[in-house]
Amino acid sequence: MLSQTKHFISPIWLLLVMLVVGAMGLAHTSKVYAQDDEAAKAAPANVPATEKPKQEQSFLVWVVWTSGAIGGFLLLISIYFIATIIQLFMELKPVVVAPPELMEECEALLAKRDFNSIYKLAKDSPSELGQLIATGMVGLSTGLTDAREAIDRQGEVVTVEMEKRISMLAVVGTLGPLIGLLGTLKGMISSFSVIATKDTQMKASEVAGGISEALLLTFEGVFLSVPAIFFFAYFKNRVASLTVQTLNAADEFIRRLHAVAHKKPAAESTS
Repeated sequence: MLSQTKHFISPIWLLLVMLVVGAMGLAHTSKVYAQDDEAAKAAPANVPATEKPKQEQSFLVWVVWTSGAIGGFLLLISIYFIATIIQLFMELKPVVVAPPELMEECEALLAKRDFNSIYKLAKDSPSELGQLIATGMVGLSTGLTDAREAIDRQGEVVTVEMEKRISMLAVVGTLGPLIGLLGTLKGMISSFSVIATKDTQMKASEVAGGISEALLLTFEGVFLSVPAIFFFAYFKNRVASLTVQTLNAADEFIRRLHAVAHKKPAAESTS
């Protein structure tokens, strides 16, 4: 239940972050435009347009302005990607999936032959190891073989749930170049439309603007896709390793629990 609550809270947190960043970006853009308007109003009216000094634009402002709406969408996906990576690093860890303290408490209760407390402790644990131990103890009612098969089935469920968490990284890695390609097409259409519609001599800046947009958005899409694909492969390997380790730990504990349950206490054997 706790792990499910985390997944419901996370998208809300990401949405709030996106809204804050978007509001900051809009405020910055409005401020830049306001400064440009004030500078235009302050310019002498009798000075010809060709003699007005051209204001230098910073590289960051140029990137934001050239990227446009498609670049803003890529920025939101990048924020989501970074937040997802941080969340996965926090959740997909051995101490979270298979807490050592849980196993220590189970071992202590096993030494006391307190099986009911072991089941309650494992069932109430939000960790994957707790789920596997609780499932195995339920299966022990029909034998050790059935218990181990139940653990294997529950392990497949745990693996699927973990892989669902990292699936969005593959989606981001696929969408990045496609969104960049959309920007490429938009920029090239913009440039060639200037060539096609201008009967008189055209300005180089009008054609270069569309080409710059095409190249910049392509770069942004690929720049987002490369780390997404890398981290998807990285976390997929981590999921495989964690599930195998957790399954082995749960299976070993259930085997020892079965052995202890069928072993007579020392007091009875001496009597």
